[in-house]
Amino acid sequence: MRESHFSYDAIFYCSTRYENFEMPKHGYEQMEEGTGAIGGGYADQVPESPMSYDDYERPPLRHIDKYVRAECPCFKTIRYTVALMTCLGFIISFGMRCNMGMAKLKSEVSVFNWTVGVESAVDSSFFWGYLVTQVPGGFLASKFPANQIFGTAIACSSFLNLLVPGATMLHPGFIIIVRMLQGLVEGVTYPACHGIWRFWAPPLERSRLATMAFSGSYAGVVIGMPMSGILSGWISWQAAFYFYGVMGMIWYTAWLWLAFEKPRSHPAITIQELKYIEKSLGETNPSPSMPTISSTPWMEFLRSMPVYAIIVANFCRSWNFYLLVLYQSAYLKHSFNFRIEETGMLGALPHLIMTIIVPFGGILADRLRKSGVLSTTNVRKLFNCGGFGLEGVFFLVVAHAKTATGAITALTIGVACSGFAISGYNVNHLDIAPRYASILMGLSNGIGTIAGLICPIAIDYITRDKPKECWSTVFTIAATVHLIGITFYGIFASGELQPWAEPVVEEKKVWTPTTAGLTKETTFNDPSQEISSTTKSVSYGAVEHVAGNPFAYPSTIAEEPVQPEPRDTYLHGGVDERTY
Repeated sequence: MRESHFSYDAIFYCSTRYENFEMPKHGYEQMEEGTGAIGGGYADQVPESPMSYDDYERPPLRHIDKYVRAECPCFKTIRYTVALMTCLGFIISFGMRCNMGMAKLKSEVSVFNWTVGVESAVDSSFFWGYLVTQVPGGFLASKFPANQIFGTAIACSSFLNLLVPGATMLHPGFIIIVRMLQGLVEGVTYPACHGIWRFWAPPLERSRLATMAFSGSYAGVVIGMPMSGILSGWISWQAAFYFYGVMGMIWYTAWLWLAFEKPRSHPAITIQELKYIEKSLGETNPSPSMPTISSTPWMEFLRSMPVYAIIVANFCRSWNFYLLVLYQSAYLKHSFNFRIEETGMLGALPHLIMTIIVPFGGILADRLRKSGVLSTTNVRKLFNCGGFGLEGVFFLVVAHAKTATGAITALTIGVACSGFAISGYNVNHLDIAPRYASILMGLSNGIGTIAGLICPIAIDYITRDKPKECWSTVFTIAATVHLIGITFYGIFASGELQPWAEPVVEEKKVWTPTTAGLTKETTFNDPSQEISSTTKSVSYGAVEHVAGNPFAYPSTIAEEPVQPEPRDTYLHGGVDERTY
């Protein structure tokens, strides 16, 4: 045994030294070794021990990785690079949704000579497709790598965006088809995003990572409204569609380089960050079983009031969000006679403040949970009901505003306050059922998408004859919707892992023979007598009533730097003398 151990260690170390000697140092390989637990070079520059690589093997470097490290230069952790790229993907996705509204304002007389019925069909066509793929998107994110699902969806939607101007010039039916296809492919983005955080987000960083990614939805409106307005006003109404289509394809190229399904798949992640994420999640098995259609507890979903609380909150938020995305510019133009460029700039202001509030709210929510000041349930209710309540109050102010200054001020404050709600219902899936988070996100977002179908039709008919006077009714309805959401969520929401969300006993008994150090013995093939020399448990969630859960004991898992051992002091003739 000593001889075998010696040969493994010596061969491994000598081959590493030979690689370092032969390969020229360039790119990020010239970085200083051991610069920290997360930020420094590759993890093999700061090993814990020769055997520490057995359980943490990663894919070999790609050709590009030998020159440029696969991470964002402004972040020293891979998980925040993934969050930033996800945020940029949502920025492009939601920016594309602003293109049509601005194009109609620019060409509402000359080009888009549509009836109210046709206009409503065009506005809602995206959501018909978006609705269809929500729940299937959750299963796709469970069955296939969620990062690939997310990236492909944004790329396909960007390509379809390039086709919108041509389809518009042909016939309204063609644009309805193209926008419906856009909705179909984008319907998987939110479920896929939850599928990404299933493997990448440590429990006590869920709020900040998820809100950082989701803030792209609102930043997309911040950028999309003025950008679409400027491009439509200065160049032509088609320019915004082409701009976002090209930007989406460029983003997809960067996504393929930087995003991976899980930490173990990333060639550049450090050992320290990898161990921190996996230990925080309790995920020691590299290939845990994922839910299928048959294994998903559908009846438990239907009987769970916390699930309904998330669904109702998603519907209420979707109603008001799509109201602002689709009609905020029209409200400013018809009520206060702003020019199209001005509506884009002023309409983006509330979403700009919200974009700042969303990640700040995520950090604050995590701090409250980690400090123990409030339970996860109370944090979710406080942020969700507080955000919805304040937005509803300011919507009532907008409904009765007589001046442009008063309306814009109320809109800005109300929409900004609603950013806190994202740390409530939108992260709640990962609290109550992280194992089924992507499926639940697809379910709740799918039902929320119904608001995107109803809202354009309702508002088009409300404002059909009196586009200036009827906006008071529109914003009063929006405030009422939020009141309903506050009441339901405040009563039935929960932040605890639900009993039905835990894996069954058979799924916990995972045997991976290729995993180093794992042996499994049986007694006459009797499963009840199985003994594992190395415990490999799978933990899917985090709440206070589950023993050993990271949420219950936030201080037990810490991300600590590991100092390199002075291996050269043990070398003699290329052989590690410690093995003797």
